[in-house]
Amino acid sequence: MRIVDAKVIITCPGRNFVTLKIVTDQGVYGIGDATLNGREQAVVAYLQEHVVPLLIGRDPRRIEDTWQLLYRGAYWRRGPVTMRAIAAVDVALWDIKAKMAGLPLYDLLGGKSREGVLVYGHANGGDIAETLDEVERYVGLGYKAIRAQSGIPGVEKAYGVGRGDMYYEPADAALPTETIWSTTKYLNHTPKLFDALRDRVGFDVDLLHDAHHRLTPMEAARLGRSLEPYNLFWLEDVTPAENQEAFRLIRQHTTTPLAVGEIFNTIWDCKDLLQEQLVDFIRATIVGAGGVTHLRRIADFASVWQIRTGCHGATDLSPVTMGAALHFDTWVPNFGIQEYMRHSPETDAVFPHAYHFENGLLFPGDTPGHGVEIDEALAAKYPYEPKQLPVARLEDGTMWNW
Repeated sequence: MRIVDAKVIITCPGRNFVTLKIVTDQGVYGIGDATLNGREQAVVAYLQEHVVPLLIGRDPRRIEDTWQLLYRGAYWRRGPVTMRAIAAVDVALWDIKAKMAGLPLYDLLGGKSREGVLVYGHANGGDIAETLDEVERYVGLGYKAIRAQSGIPGVEKAYGVGRGDMYYEPADAALPTETIWSTTKYLNHTPKLFDALRDRVGFDVDLLHDAHHRLTPMEAARLGRSLEPYNLFWLEDVTPAENQEAFRLIRQHTTTPLAVGEIFNTIWDCKDLLQEQLVDFIRATIVGAGGVTHLRRIADFASVWQIRTGCHGATDLSPVTMGAALHFDTWVPNFGIQEYMRHSPETDAVFPHAYHFENGLLFPGDTPGHGVEIDEALAAKYPYEPKQLPVARLEDGTMWNW
């Protein structure tokens, strides 16, 4: 059995997605997601010029050997472009192998560890009152866990404020738009949001919050401590994690559970965080961290220190990644929660899928493979549109973390 074709499909049904389709000489094919928000074409070039030529003629069943070829063999290891390309290949090969076996991917990984996957949705509002209403709407839809974000008085275009739908795409222009940030206003405002939320919905609903890498370690510690009375499920991405040791300081000052990792590429990005138990949830995702093959290693490593998974699942990951993640989540023993931002109807039409939502849980379905396909004819009707993520500056003009 050999790979006879591999092609890259770019489509923009509301936002850009990059999909790799690998075809075998037996007619079995698999697809993987290679989307890198705002830098899609960089991954397209890496796949087309450097990866696809290596795949033709290879045995698709040798998933581990192919992963090692693309990681070790490249010499220039890691990074978001390389690891997304590897992830696309890896997921497509797992899709092929599971289809050949006639099994859903979770069975090939070792079978179910749970019946359904707990997910959280995004409730966003321009102010606290709007966020309260959105959280109640998600509760009414059956969600058991909800991420809450609110606009901040005096801060225009605050991160996390949606556009009135259950799906939104922050990448909004061919060149980055600029936003303004004030940490002082944010730190003064956020506890008020969660005080109002607990007063409205009580403590039976799990609440989450994303600081989006905006804070210094001590500012993060202050926020974590101020939110302790509200019993958050987690506080996400409080500070940039390039310096993993920064989380030691945060840990010394707060018991609020910490989550990090949506921009991590390999196990090396989180090694110290995990083995020193500086976080409670690891958010690395299949498309960002080299596919199923590598994410399994990260999860196993995390399990030694009782750290659970919490895979990133925003709309800049295609339904292909969501489908593969749900099979991974169904299997992984130390599962925590799965982010679930719903895609637009146009995206769902381009990527028909077997997974479905019910009573706060997602179910991956029993279709052989990861259960997600691509309608290539429909995808072709949505050509690529250059779009980038915003940037942020402090009120004095200093460039900051978006």
